[in-house]
Amino acid sequence: MSKKNLAILLRARMKSNNPTKFSLSQFPEIQSNPQENQSEDHIVQNSSEGIGNSSDFGNTGRIYDVVRETMHSAISASKTGVLDITLSDFQEGYFSLSLEDREKLLLVLAKEYDVNREQVRELVKQYLGLENPASDDKDVLSSVFYRTERNLRHTLRPTYEVLFERLNTHPGGLRFLSILRADLLSVLTKENSPSLRTLDSFLKEKLGMWLSPASLELHQITWDDPASLLEKIVAYEAVHPISNLLDLKRRLGIGRRCFGYFHPSIPGEPLIFIEVALMETVAQTIQEVLWDNPPIPENQATCALFYSISSTQPGLAGINLGKFLIKRVITLVKKDMPHVSTFATLSPIPGFMQWLLSKLSSQSRFAEDERSTQSNSPSSTFSEKVLLPEEEQALMSLSDDSPSGSNGMEVLLNLLSVKNCDWATSPRLLPVLEPILMRLCARYLLQEKKRGKALDSVANFHLQNGAMVERINWMADRSEKGIHQSGGIMVNYVYRLENIEDYAQSYFGSGKIHASPGIHSRL
Repeated sequence: MSKKNLAILLRARMKSNNPTKFSLSQFPEIQSNPQENQSEDHIVQNSSEGIGNSSDFGNTGRIYDVVRETMHSAISASKTGVLDITLSDFQEGYFSLSLEDREKLLLVLAKEYDVNREQVRELVKQYLGLENPASDDKDVLSSVFYRTERNLRHTLRPTYEVLFERLNTHPGGLRFLSILRADLLSVLTKENSPSLRTLDSFLKEKLGMWLSPASLELHQITWDDPASLLEKIVAYEAVHPISNLLDLKRRLGIGRRCFGYFHPSIPGEPLIFIEVALMETVAQTIQEVLWDNPPIPENQATCALFYSISSTQPGLAGINLGKFLIKRVITLVKKDMPHVSTFATLSPIPGFMQWLLSKLSSQSRFAEDERSTQSNSPSSTFSEKVLLPEEEQALMSLSDDSPSGSNGMEVLLNLLSVKNCDWATSPRLLPVLEPILMRLCARYLLQEKKRGKALDSVANFHLQNGAMVERINWMADRSEKGIHQSGGIMVNYVYRLENIEDYAQSYFGSGKIHASPGIHSRL
């Protein structure tokens, strides 16, 4: 594809800023919702790639039977030539299946090709029946122990491991396994059975092993790269959509860097990529990075700001490639530009407003229960005062043309729930809301947790990688998405080279979140 054709493609695509999500599959038989993923990544795949034509296989039931039989043959075949053909047929056949049939096939794979538990029980009985070897026949009995243990280890491996191992070494197989896991994750949202969870856990572990940092290639993506690669950068950009060809060129030009992790088995397509801005200081708004004046000369930069990191494969969810990518990029930038001493992010806070609105709604109901019972004691052990007294007073003192409420929580809930977000452009409301939302955002980032780790997905990602929470920035992202997700607030995480490993270990071990005094002062 030429740069001219890429420009035409961009103009067509930019009519809508939300690229098509790649979820259950990238094929035309299955349509997906572009708004459905809460995490970090809007992902697009080429919808014509690798598709089998269902008409070649007869009716739907016959298609499924053929693909199921081909899957069985791919597991049981022993001859190399036959196996290669069978694996190719299975991939093509799988792509031809309907959504319903893919779900059926994954259930069959999870249940019928799992561990042979009857055989496991028999071997366990044999093992428990063995006597400890005496001194006179120690060598003989020891060999029996070793043989039984070896057989037990082999039997504990699920049968579908054979399929995964063979696909991994087959051309296009690694990418196919990523697609298959994406389908599996979608099925799990509807049928969260133990066998499917086990299948997903096993495949995730295998993919993590096959995509170890040693097998990945770091590549700096530039304007001189093939247009087909640049198209993927546009399509996969998850955080700040690329608006036009000039925007793309700027992000790959002077004062900017884009790095991607590639795997030899998936050529020409990054598994994950990160965008970097070289700046004099740590940016406080995304406008400084994307839209303001031309970037400074690179020799004046002292900060490398990571402002977007996007995963391109939903089937690799939960495999932390970003951790290794960030560390590799820090090392590379530090080597090429010794004058850069600060490595930071300007990150969204995607779960803040959802958490806040839910908290305000529940606490407002508790307050209403207390009023209805005319009791001064809390109506529930979960009841709490979300607002400080001075914040309550400030909200209640707003004039009558603002959404009303019987208390400050209701006023704030009604203000923030307005669909068009008028509060975000009101000179009268913003001074009242800023200290309240900034304090609650600091609480959300530092104190709200799930299973001992940060509730916010992006915060958890950077904290487990060894970053610290440095600063939160008011009205840093004024886009519609930024206002709806985080009230326009963005956060700077800082990677201090001397502390990365210690911070990562303490967060992993005890959930400790390292933050600057400025953040703590807001609490």
